[in-house]
Amino acid sequence: MRATIRTLSLATALAAAVGRVHAAAQQLPPGYIDPAPVLRAAAEAIGTANVRCLTIAGSAYAGMVGQARLNGYEVDWPRGEPLTNYVRTMNWDAGTSVEAFDRTPGRNPASWKYGQGWLGGTPLQRSSRQRFYVSGRFGWHVDGGAGPVAASPEEAERWQLDLWMNPHGFLKAAALPGANPVATWRWELGEMGRDGPTTRPERMTIVSITVLGKYRVDATINGRNLLQRIHTWVPDPVLGDMNYEHEFTDASYVDVGNGVRFPTGWHHHDGWDDNYQAQSVNAGHNGFGGQMANIRLNDCGEPVVVPESVRNADHSVRVTTESLAEGVWLLGGASHNSVAIEFEDYVAVVEAPLHEQRSLAVIDEVARLAPDKPIRFLVNTHQHHDHIGGLRTYMHVGATIVTHWKNYDFYTRDVLNYAPRTLAPDMVSQWPPTELAEGYQYEVVRENYWLNDGRRSLHISYVHPLDHSEGMLIAYLPSERLLIEADLFDAVPGEPRPAAPTQAHRALYEQVRRLGLDVTTIVPIHGRPVPWTDFARLVAP
Repeated sequence: MRATIRTLSLATALAAAVGRVHAAAQQLPPGYIDPAPVLRAAAEAIGTANVRCLTIAGSAYAGMVGQARLNGYEVDWPRGEPLTNYVRTMNWDAGTSVEAFDRTPGRNPASWKYGQGWLGGTPLQRSSRQRFYVSGRFGWHVDGGAGPVAASPEEAERWQLDLWMNPHGFLKAAALPGANPVATWRWELGEMGRDGPTTRPERMTIVSITVLGKYRVDATINGRNLLQRIHTWVPDPVLGDMNYEHEFTDASYVDVGNGVRFPTGWHHHDGWDDNYQAQSVNAGHNGFGGQMANIRLNDCGEPVVVPESVRNADHSVRVTTESLAEGVWLLGGASHNSVAIEFEDYVAVVEAPLHEQRSLAVIDEVARLAPDKPIRFLVNTHQHHDHIGGLRTYMHVGATIVTHWKNYDFYTRDVLNYAPRTLAPDMVSQWPPTELAEGYQYEVVRENYWLNDGRRSLHISYVHPLDHSEGMLIAYLPSERLLIEADLFDAVPGEPRPAAPTQAHRALYEQVRRLGLDVTTIVPIHGRPVPWTDFARLVAP
């Protein structure tokens, strides 16, 4: 799908689409039906031919996808700050989308819109008003009156995908060359949370199309010709091909004029809507939702122009190396660090953040620093997605993963597994090691764990109590008096230091005091090393 899309009319495009699938419809295999009349009826029911663009406005919520696989007793992702004064303009002819909202500053990454994309250690939101743009393969955000900041290519592509994952967007995409619609049907009892308990199944039609040349997007269309669920999969470094869907109820569709109907109620899932953890132990799902009662037909707003700084942004992976002590290196250059520790016969690495590309670059640097020594252990601090995107990569090179026992079921069932990764194949999916099936590449920690070769020792311990993330580990090098930790105390250059201690700060301080650790320097996964005395002044009375 091109960055800018021009169509004469939806009726003309749908007629062409009908012609393309008509011959195939004459000899459909069992279980399949002709998609052309289904798409035509749906387009007529909601007036898609009369829509060039739409602006919707209201209030919304944001789910912090990947920040906690189990949010207490809740199955949803943790909720971020409310998104007030929310406005979204979708221009399907131009292939652009603009989202804007107000959100409490200082608590979320400025680069994070909602759902996927939360990255700790990045600049925090400074202003209330936030704007997110996408045009073709480019995406960017603006924090208040600041300049545009380019989104990663992966984020920009997903934002473009969102443009087509709504009723009119789907039907317009279905009429484009390369969509190749196919259809089937089934009886559904509905969703208990959305529809309540039901006993009478409803016959549904499901039409599947190809969007952006790679995403298989399907829409469930009910007997009233209304699109009820629009679903696909998106690549995720942790979960692989991750469920990604929007749901709309019949009652939320309203008449917005000129024969056009559009839903006011939005509900979105990142991950399976798995209330009973029947398919996975990762229970989070609700990533976005809200009520958009103010809908303006063909209000396209100003043309969206890609800034030169966004067009020329460099997203290449860089690794910087800093020696912390003999045989101990801080591997930085991004929002997240790793720490490599050389032992007599092997290397241990603390943390595998972000994604495989980052981890492969770090692994190559470790191989340069300590040639011919295997990375024998990968110490994982906690299970937030931005800290485990490279776990599979370290499994690929033969590392044993050291983590807290509360993370074990999540990792073995949902992360370090054979689940399909067709959208972004990684090393393990392409060359699965024997160890993945044998299951001996883990060491779980309850309270304390030691690595010791007689010359150097690494003490790994469980931090509790802690609200931020259950199953948190820290690593301590007693000879070097270095404490390695993640998210408990960040020291990101340019970000203001906290004025008062948080619960996480106190938990870290008490853990060090309880264990009697003699710490000189804190080495954060986010930011720069900090003298312990600076941290102690913040936390101690």
